[in-house]
Amino acid sequence: MQAIQTRYIGPSNTRGSYIKAWRQAKSVRVGYDNSRNIENNHAAAAQHLAKVLGWTKDYHGAMYGGRLPNQDYA
Repeated sequence: MQAIQTRYIGPSNTRGSYIKAWRQAKSVRVGYDNSRNIENNHAAAAQHLAKVLGWTKDYHGAMYGGRLPNQDYA
């Protein structure tokens, strides 16, 4: 089993808010969608990274996650 970790990154003067998802040496940024709640934004970023990594649906589409003590998600 492998974990994807996600973190909310707030807006700057040049970029809007986004969620960063990473696993070992690979990471992606997914823009924050205000129509979703925070958990769904983190899930969308994790799903995007899983797709980029080529992970198949052999896990039947099930993803489980939760908030870490440092406020990131996994």
